[in-house]
Amino acid sequence: MLFQIYGATAATQLLGWLLVFCGLIALNEIGRRTKIGGIVLFVALPLVLTVYFIAIHLGAFPGNQTMGYMDGWFHYFKLYAADIGCVGFMMIKYGWGIGKKKWFKWFPWFIVAANILIAVVSDLESALAACKIAGGIVGLGGNWWASNEGVLLYGGWWNVVNALAGIINIFCMTGCINLYTSNDKRDMLWPDMTIWFIISYDIWNFEYTYLNLPTHSWYCGFALLLAPTFANALWNKGGWIQNRAHTLAIWCMFAQVFPLFQLSKTFSVLPSVYGGANGRTALDLYDTAIALYNAGEGKTAAVNQAVEALGITANPTAQGVVALAALFANVIVIAVIIKRAKAMGKNPYSNDIWAGTKDYDQAMARAEV
Repeated sequence: MLFQIYGATAATQLLGWLLVFCGLIALNEIGRRTKIGGIVLFVALPLVLTVYFIAIHLGAFPGNQTMGYMDGWFHYFKLYAADIGCVGFMMIKYGWGIGKKKWFKWFPWFIVAANILIAVVSDLESALAACKIAGGIVGLGGNWWASNEGVLLYGGWWNVVNALAGIINIFCMTGCINLYTSNDKRDMLWPDMTIWFIISYDIWNFEYTYLNLPTHSWYCGFALLLAPTFANALWNKGGWIQNRAHTLAIWCMFAQVFPLFQLSKTFSVLPSVYGGANGRTALDLYDTAIALYNAGEGKTAAVNQAVEALGITANPTAQGVVALAALFANVIVIAVIIKRAKAMGKNPYSNDIWAGTKDYDQAMARAEV
């Protein structure tokens, strides 16, 4: 199993997942259907939260959840990076300012590629931390370490494999400048971003969260990735990248303000890597990890000792299997892209390489050309 869902909390864990999945779909619909919905969710709300974040750093609201559990730079970066993507996509969709310029159509590719590269760096950091603790390349076999985000991570060769999959995934984004507004004015469409890319991205990104944000991955990996894919499959063909940015920004804002939702015993879900957790919660692991990191022992053998004291044994089987699946999926997609590009005699990044496929044709049928 990928996750530890059983026992007395199984019902609330499943309920939590359903609430996140349905909530993200509903809020994405509000954000995409009207200008006012998008402005409220991706301009006004982030401005309000920025005031809140500044206020708590000036000493307001002592003891709040954000400062206690989500004050690392990475979480803030992801929130604002996702929101910048949402605003940029709205500019293209509605033709606001530079959103009308042809060169700005490279923006979606750039923002997605940058986010993938950041994730690749995180994977490589985990692999290097495992090596450091082991005192050599043998560390790729697996070692525990504690991140500055308060997570106990089990780094190893799977991180390297997934990093490679992420790099390939960047080159699986084709038809990068052929973006359109949907004929109902609701969506920015990227027709050449078909199910081939979406599935390869989803597997890779799920593994990234599973390896680097394991105590959050039931939500930020599984529910968050499935929501935009579900919408794209059933009613929003060609709009996946917009859906993805919307749902990511919404989740980041929620998680930043209410982090205990995914850490407390009621809704938290641990992946299978934490073998023998025996009722431990994500919050228990957070407290241990942050104490190790603050003591300067996050990348030392002390982490292995602390994990052993918690009664946890590493079970990285699923980590390795999913990493190999991510690499396999992305190798297949890039091979098909190369084959189709050669057959067409076209550059796959400035041309639509998936033209003639069902997904592409359905997206183009919605485009305002």
